[in-house]
Amino acid sequence: MKRFLLYILLLSLLSCSQNKAPNKSLVDNPFYNKAFDFKDQNKPDSALAYFNRAKEFFNNQNDSLGIGKCLINTAIILTEQGDNFGGQEIALQALSYLDESNEKHWLYLGANYNNLGIATYNLKDNLQAIKFYDAAIKFSKNPLDDRMYLNNKAKSFQELKNYKAALAIYNQILNEEHKNPKEYARALSNIARTKWLENPNYNAEPEFIKALDIRKQQQDLWGLNASYSHLADYFATKNTSSALKYAHQMYEVAKNVNSPDDQLQALDKLIRLSPPLETKTYFETYQNLSDSLQTARSASENQFALIRYETEKNKADNLSLQKDNDEKKYQIILLAFAALAILTTSIIWYRKRKQKLESEAQNAIKEIQLKTSKKVHDVVANGLYRVMSEIQNQEAVDKDHVLDKIEDLYEKSRDISYEDNNYRGPDFHLKLADLLSSFATETTKILLVGNSSVLWQKINSQVKYELAHILQELMVNMKKHSRATSVAVKFEQTNHNITIYYTDNGIGISKGTSFNNGLTNTGNRIKAIKGAINFDTQTEKGLKIQITFPVA
Repeated sequence: MKRFLLYILLLSLLSCSQNKAPNKSLVDNPFYNKAFDFKDQNKPDSALAYFNRAKEFFNNQNDSLGIGKCLINTAIILTEQGDNFGGQEIALQALSYLDESNEKHWLYLGANYNNLGIATYNLKDNLQAIKFYDAAIKFSKNPLDDRMYLNNKAKSFQELKNYKAALAIYNQILNEEHKNPKEYARALSNIARTKWLENPNYNAEPEFIKALDIRKQQQDLWGLNASYSHLADYFATKNTSSALKYAHQMYEVAKNVNSPDDQLQALDKLIRLSPPLETKTYFETYQNLSDSLQTARSASENQFALIRYETEKNKADNLSLQKDNDEKKYQIILLAFAALAILTTSIIWYRKRKQKLESEAQNAIKEIQLKTSKKVHDVVANGLYRVMSEIQNQEAVDKDHVLDKIEDLYEKSRDISYEDNNYRGPDFHLKLADLLSSFATETTKILLVGNSSVLWQKINSQVKYELAHILQELMVNMKKHSRATSVAVKFEQTNHNITIYYTDNGIGISKGTSFNNGLTNTGNRIKAIKGAINFDTQTEKGLKIQITFPVA
């Protein structure tokens, strides 16, 4: 649904320029409309490249508004692709090219502030998102845009559980909507959902069904997607079969409109509502789609980084050539030596500048790729392996407990750059016990010794966070490779150090074994907490590992 609203903004930005008197700069810019063609063909990378080229063209013509429009559309595409930080950064740049006192700029200011609101909402800062939506409303002179911005603002109030404020906005939209069936249905469905969230006993079914019928008549697929989502949530605790039916319908519509995020939401509902035999199939589909979506979004971010690098490199090339040409115009024989010296200096500077830009860009890209890969491995891959292990190996699985973990992984995979440290509070020993015990099966026993609340009192949350990932990696490697039937993890404090002794009776590791990415990441994490790890490769059978780190 977020992608649909952003697409409307892109269409409004294009149609506005077509319906008004021709703009000479726009007509003469061969890249601007081409960028929209690529956007319509669902080729975001090409669209970004052409908006960037169009921006440079406008820059050469000193067309401030043209530059602003290119930056706005770039920011919208980045937000649509899940790069919310990138969308914020470019949208804030666009503001410096727009004039709030010029009414011709208001349409673009409204669209830009709305995109800032959406990106900020996605990053869960709803108070700031509301401020951006208010700014968008301030510059809106179009009733359709007004209602869209108001609807987004109401969603932020809803997330803040300020249902009274959200309902006031939705009712305002509803009272204004009698001629546009799609807008009326959207407002009606949002009102019903807000009333139900405020009061779980509220009978929202008639309003939900009425909105659904209108959307079917209008063949409004994005609206149907929202209605089926609302109905599935509403019936989840009232009528499981009805909830399951609507979740299936949401999944089909989400595939129809090609919205991966909505497909993941629908699959999450299907996992929660389906019988146990079907849950595994939906879970595997969810896992594959989540991995593919994250890979595509990471590739898009890296591609845009390359585009920006190429632009800066070309700009440096052009400046250098322009400087050379200007100098040649004023050269005379008496200053030939001086001119030659300047030219030589310029070439040396240019080469160093080029090498520096290339090195910085490549290092930045590698850092992004390594960071993303590390987070996907630690946060998503190991988390999914742990959940699958619980589903496959334990006879009595707490389904709600497992589904809560799946939902947590879904939230983290939506924006891998946003990762909250949740290892705070006095119950770390319980979380650690739950983590390690989850790898126990009928054939593999897990024994924990010394894991008490007192042991962790003086350990800060960051060390706890790193330590949880270290132990999770050891258990995943045990599960995958060791064939162990008995695992013991002992925790002991001596003076100002804590030592963890890991022992299993598996096949062990031979001396000189090269470690995979997971154990390499483990080594880096241990360095981060100023600790040390020792692998005992002399043991005839099994594996012994000792990890030591300071208390403070």
